[in-house]
This record gives sequence, C-alpha cells and structure tokens, in this order.
Amino acid sequence: MPAKKSASKPSRKSASAKAKTSGAKTKAAKYVYAWGAGRADGDGSMRALLGGKGANLGEMARIGLPVPPGFTITTEVCTYYYANKRTYPAALKAQIAAAIDSVEKIMDTKFGDTTKMPLLVAVRSGARDSMPGMMDTILNLGLNDETVLAVERAMNNPRLAWDCYRRFIQMYGDVVLGVQKRPGEEHEPFEEVISALKHERYKNAEVEDTRLSTPDLKELVVRFKRLVKERTGHDFPTDPWKQLEGAISAVFGSWMNDRAMVYRRKYNIPSEWGTAVNVQAMVFGNTGNQSGSGVAFTRDPASGEKVFYGEFLMNAQGEDVVAGVRTPQPVHELRQVMPSAYQELERIRGVLEKHFHDMQDFEFTIQERKVFMLQTRNGKRTGVAAVRIACEMVREKLIDWQTAVMRVPADQLDQVLAPVFDRAALKNAPVIATGLPAGPGAASGKIYFNADRAVESAAKGEKVLLVRLETSPEDLRGMIAAEGILTARGGVSSHAALVARQMGKVCVCGASALSINYETTTLSVGKKEYKEGEYLSIDGTSGAVYAGQVKTQPSEVVQGLLHNDAAARKGSTYRNFVELMKWCGQSTRMSVRTNADSPEQTQNAIAFGATGIGLCRTEHMFFEGSRIYAVREMIVAESYEARKAALAKLLPFQRNDFAGIFTALKGLPATIRLLDPPLHEFLPHDDVTIRETADKIGVRPEAVSRRVAELHEFNPMLGFRGCRLGISYPEISEMQCRAIFEAAAEVQKKGIKVRPEIMIPLVGFKKELDLQVEIVHRVAAEVAKEKRTRFDYLVGTMIEVPRGALTAGEIAETAQFFSFGTNDLTQTTLGMSRDDSGSFLGKYQELEIVKKNPFASVDQTGVGELMKIAVKGGQATNPKIKLGICGEHGGDPDSVKFCHRIGLTYVSCSPFRVPTARLAAAQAAIADAKAAKANKK
Repeated sequence: MPAKKSASKPSRKSASAKAKTSGAKTKAAKYVYAWGAGRADGDGSMRALLGGKGANLGEMARIGLPVPPGFTITTEVCTYYYANKRTYPAALKAQIAAAIDSVEKIMDTKFGDTTKMPLLVAVRSGARDSMPGMMDTILNLGLNDETVLAVERAMNNPRLAWDCYRRFIQMYGDVVLGVQKRPGEEHEPFEEVISALKHERYKNAEVEDTRLSTPDLKELVVRFKRLVKERTGHDFPTDPWKQLEGAISAVFGSWMNDRAMVYRRKYNIPSEWGTAVNVQAMVFGNTGNQSGSGVAFTRDPASGEKVFYGEFLMNAQGEDVVAGVRTPQPVHELRQVMPSAYQELERIRGVLEKHFHDMQDFEFTIQERKVFMLQTRNGKRTGVAAVRIACEMVREKLIDWQTAVMRVPADQLDQVLAPVFDRAALKNAPVIATGLPAGPGAASGKIYFNADRAVESAAKGEKVLLVRLETSPEDLRGMIAAEGILTARGGVSSHAALVARQMGKVCVCGASALSINYETTTLSVGKKEYKEGEYLSIDGTSGAVYAGQVKTQPSEVVQGLLHNDAAARKGSTYRNFVELMKWCGQSTRMSVRTNADSPEQTQNAIAFGATGIGLCRTEHMFFEGSRIYAVREMIVAESYEARKAALAKLLPFQRNDFAGIFTALKGLPATIRLLDPPLHEFLPHDDVTIRETADKIGVRPEAVSRRVAELHEFNPMLGFRGCRLGISYPEISEMQCRAIFEAAAEVQKKGIKVRPEIMIPLVGFKKELDLQVEIVHRVAAEVAKEKRTRFDYLVGTMIEVPRGALTAGEIAETAQFFSFGTNDLTQTTLGMSRDDSGSFLGKYQELEIVKKNPFASVDQTGVGELMKIAVKGGQATNPKIKLGICGEHGGDPDSVKFCHRIGLTYVSCSPFRVPTARLAAAQAAIADAKAAKANKK
C-alpha cells in the first residue's frame, strides 16, 4: 500500500526515483496510470482497465480540458484485492508514491505539508460502467490538526480550511471507519450532530451549512472526532498516508457493499469486472462566493432536448450538489451569476459532444472563477431521451444510424410506451406541490417513507411511491420496488434523479412544499396531512404532485400507433420512435413475432412491427364467456361419444377465434399451439362452482367432484398435459385442427392468405410427434376436400423438455419447425418451479449462484446449451427447419441477442415487448456486422 511518509517532514527524495531504483531488477506490472498537465498514461479506450471515470479523465487531459492532476489504480488491483484476502500487489506501494510525487510537482504542493499549502486529494471509485452513488468517495483527504492550519494560512481563508476539515472527517468517518446510521435510525449520525449544533446556536436545524461560521465549523470538528471515538473506540487517523491507505481500501471494499451488489444485479454488471480507484488533486468550490460546484449534462437527460442542463451551488463542494441536502440552482442561472464561468462551460460542453459523440454527464468545480473538470461520462438517460438523442445526433451528423440503434438501451424502450396521466382526469386532480421533473411518466401509489417498508408493501402487490427528504444509496432497494420517487429536497442531478432516470422510474425532486416527518410517518402540505399508506400521484414530466390516484392514458407512441391519433403522430416522441424502428427493420436478420390469442392483441403487435404470431395459446380461448362449460362437459364426459358431443359445441367458438386472428394477420404466419395445460385447470374446485357447473352441463355434482379427484396430480407441470392429452384423447386434437383449417378456408375465401403453423406441445419422443402429426395431416386433407381448397401450413413442435432438445435430430425428421418453450425448458432443466422459486432465487442471485433470474433471461450456460444442441441437431437433419422461441424470454434483450447468435429464425413475445425485441435483434445484427468487418482487417 502507499509508502508511509512523515506528515510533518515529507521526504525530499523523489518517490519516483525510489521506484526506479527498486524496479530496475524486474519490471513490475503497471497498476497506476497518471494524468495531468495535458498528458495521460491512459485514454478513453481503456475502460476495462481504468474504469469509465479514469479512462475519461485521461482522455480529457489529452484533449486539453482543465482537469486537476491525479492517477488511477486499475481494476486489476481490485481483482487481486479480492482474490488475495484483501491485500495488494507488492509493486503497488511504490507506484502510488511515484504518482503522488508527480501530482505534487504539477500542483507545486506536498502531501502532508504543514508549512505551506499541502496537497489534498479526492479518492473516488470508477467502475467500467457508471454506478452513480453506489460506491464511495472521500474528499479533502490529507487534512489533520496541523495541515488544516497550513490551508488556513495559504488560502487566507479560515472558513474554507475548517469547512473542508469537517467535511473530510464526516466522509472518512462514514466511508472508511463505518460511522453510519444503525438499524432503525432514519438519519446519519454526523447529520444529527450538525442538526444539534444548528439548533443550539441558531434555534433552527434547517439553517444552510453556508451560514455556519468558522467557530461553528471548528466545534463540529471536535464533535465529529468525539463521535468517531465513541463509535469506533479509536481516535481519528492523522497521518495522511494512513488516511490514503484507508480510503483506497474503502473504495475497493465498496465494490462488494450491499447497494453496489443490488445495483449490479439489476443492471447485469459482472462482479468480476471490479472497480478502479481514482486519486485526484482537490480543487475547492467552497472558498466563498467566487467558487462553486455543479453537475451538468450536454443535453436534457430526461427529455433528450438539446439544451445545457444541470445545476450548481455557489460556495459548495460537489457532494453538496448530488447529495440533495441543498436544492441547487439551474445551470442556466450561472450566466447571470458568473458569465465567464458559464461561457467556459458552454465551450467545454461543445468540445465534449464533438469528441465523445454522445450526451455527456460531467462534474465541474469553479475555484475563484476558474473552471475545472472533475469527470465526464456518457450520461444516464431515460428511454424517451435515449431515442430522441440518438435520432437527433444522426440528423446533426454526429453519429450514423447504426450507432443510433446501438445507443438506445433495449431494456429502456418500454419507457417510451409507458402510460401518462389522462388529460381529462388532471383537470379535477388537486395539485398539492410542485417539484423538479427528474424522471418522466406518470405514477400513482401508496406513499412510504422508508425503503424497507416500501419493499415489503410492493412484495404484497401494492403500487408504492417512495417519499423521502432526499434519497441516499441505501434507499436503492426501495427505489427499485417503487413505481415512483418523490423527494422534498435535491435537484435534477441529485442521487434520486440520477438513479431514477437510469431505472426508468417516475421521479419528482425538490418539492419543497412537502414537510416530511419520519417519526410520525406523515407528509404535510400546508394544513393537509397525508399518512403512510395513503395515495399520491406524481408527474415526472411536469413535476406536479397530486392528491389521490389519477387515471392514466396511453403514451404518445401508443396513441399514434394503435389508436391512429393524429395529434400524437405529429409529436417528436412518436416520430423519433418510428424512425428508430425503421432503422431496426433495415438491419435485423432475425424477425420478431408476438404471443397473441385474440385479433386485438394481434393487431397491436403488428402495429409495433411483429411479423406474425409465434405463439397462440388455444386454451386461453376456452375461458371466454360460457364456453368454459362446454370444456368442462368434455372433461367430465365418461365416453368417447359424450366427449365428441361436447367438443362439437367448442368447434364453432374455436373456428371463429382463429378466423378473427387469421384476418388480422393479413397473410402473416401464425404458430398455434394445441391444448397444453392439465385438464384439472379447467375444472371448478369449490362446492359452489361445482354445483353450478353440474347444473349447466346436466350432470350430478358428484360426477364433477369425482372427475376433479381423478385428475388431481402431485406435479401437474410434469403430468397429464401437452401432447399426452392429444395422444390419450385424439378427438381433442382433431377438433382443434378442424377449427384451424375450417377458419383458414373461410378467410382464404375472402382473398386473404393464411399460413397456419400447428405446434404440438411437450414432445420428448419422436413417436409422440408422429402420432399427433398424422392427425393434423388427416384433418387438413379432410377439410381441404370438403371446402375445395388448399392449405399452406407447417407442423412442428415446442422444445420444452431436455429430452426433446437432446433428440432434436430425430424429432426433426417429422417436425418442420422448432419453437423453444423456454419457460418450461428452464423449469425442467434447472429442476426449479417458476412459481415456487421466489423463496430462494433472490438469495441465489445475491450469492451469484445465478447471475440473473433464469425465468426472465435465458440461462445461457445451461438451458442455452440445450438450445444449441437442438439447433445443431435439427439443422443437421433438416437444413431448412424454422427455429423460434416463444417463451417470454423472447422479449428479454439479452435473450434475444443470444437467440440471434445461435441462429434462430425468430423470437416471439407479448405485443408490447415487440419493439424491445426488435431493437435487441437489430443491435445483435449490427454487432455481428461490425465484428465481421473487424475480422477482415
């Protein structure tokens, strides 16, 4: 770890010279990359090694932006740290000392100097993918009771020195020493100390920190040290090198803290990536009214509009802006406060977009009117903003359309389709407060003031709004569970806003009219009080907060596509969405179908760009209206003739359903699965509905009860279902096939092409498929003869049990297509029940036994291997075999990309997930094309 120097007597011999001497014998691996004075060891292409922050700091230094010097400790050190019982490579100590020496020379200061201005540093995390607020930061490191006096003299600013010192003790005490709120506490212990002092001296705990005098700050330092001693049993560390050692270890340690792990699980960030650590010379935004700090975006991250967007605070350090404790000013107001700094930031904004070709989120500090850049990164944005920025950057010729397709996160596209508040309902909804619109959309829910209680309520199926004074990273679980987030403090760059935008959560920040009392679990606005569990509604587009629940209406895109709303079609959100989908159509190889059981669902999916139906579940049709009684009559029937009579009642229902779907498809293919669920699912199970069913179908209740008992199964998922039903009762398959082909004949007579693909479920043996296929062909021939027509149809099977995948080559001798039923294939492969796995799957993800929920995203190393075997086997037998997937995995972006890689023909998903699947499929094709082009070089 860092070489230990005396804080009072810093070594005059160059640490880099020491490193050269000791490293002359054997060249050590490079673990530290420096930047500063217009030079850098690394650059923006080195994200995997330097993390996003370190790579971009080096890149900004290279292009001449004003970046304080510093260095990055690589992600390889993080990997080593965890692989070797939280120890470090032997070469690291000297490399850090050499890097500190380099920063000292650029800044003309010394680390730990007590005679003149000492070098103070900030220590920050920096993962490959940005994880805002999830890991730890320490500012003003290097201060102690002696160096604080040196800062006071050098800067001629006692308040600055002691403000930095109290901030340092607070951050270091929290992050490194673990002085944090205990279970059941709502407030951080250091904040409690600050509030107590304000109350004592100003009779008001809400006084802004900027009003605290130098004596106040000195007293806080004393009280903070006392708190540290009480909580840890040790004095606060005074040796700057020991402080640096502790800070670096704490940042590496924060990679495995609870909130970072929760965040990584949500965004599929591998734990093995690790984090880098960035050590950077401090610049000070808290020297007085000529200084400040801010966070800005080159475009609006909520809407995507091309405006300079962000916030700043004068006489503040960066943490003040993002913590949400003070509500900052919009960055455009800096034009009046400090015109020269604003002009410099506008210049930097233009340089960043032209260089990085993406919307940037950057942090800056103004020290005595001079602007410094502390970091930049590709900005987190909402789905709506992502689509708009991508489309507009193509028009501005900053990027090409292929890059635009790759820029929009596929899993965010559903935000563009999310509902908004109904305009008519808003007229009667009382606005109780207004805040800053930080995450667009509409959300209504029961309010909860604590993340844990929000999680508990959401788990019960309640719609929840998380309401806080300001959020912190510890609130992450509650933010994930909530429909929306509402805070009384903080701005559009606060923690709540940053995280909400990335998650696609509706968010309103800085609604200052709200008075929140954690102890009484109440929220007050004027004389009106709202208790925890009552409903509020928030509009993250306008910033309005409404009492009660407010009705919603479809988004602009849905109104334009599905309802042909002329006004919606003129909107920029609709036009950008259509343009993005056009680009997807130009690039994709794998088509996207839909899972649909009705004409309306079919029409919706086609409007979103579906190329047919990949799964029509015929059993869903059985529950409509009174037809369920015909189904029950068929099940209860004790003879073949009685079953046939009941099935004859169902035939016209099924025929009409299929005719409607074929008409809506207008010639597109439809994969229709024959009856799959166990028969007991259609039967009544309580005495009242048993008697009612018996009356309807003309049998005694005892007959119904007896059949219910006969069909009871201990494990119905693996029981009497799928093709086993059609083999035992072929008349069921016959009726369904007749309904399909009679409907096809009817629709073809109208001049509409029909392309049915009949799918036999749960096949594990070729003979099972053969028996059912014989029925399909026989019935098709019969109907064709009766109706004097021909049918263009296929017969295939679902691959949803491991044996079916393993013997796919044999099954393909009969099957004309495979469709992977990944819901059941996952259950049968993993031996996990989808319905019961919730009791342990969360723990499995925490322990990284599984990286993702296998029922949401294909288990590529297990289930995925079976799919590859089936693809290879099927294509070996039948090179022209059609291959698809019809489980809900077909709408998961990662699963879609996997399906592209293994050569599937199509994926199928629910109608409203079609755009997401189309985008993911296009991204997979573009990535393939780029890789192929790179390989040719």
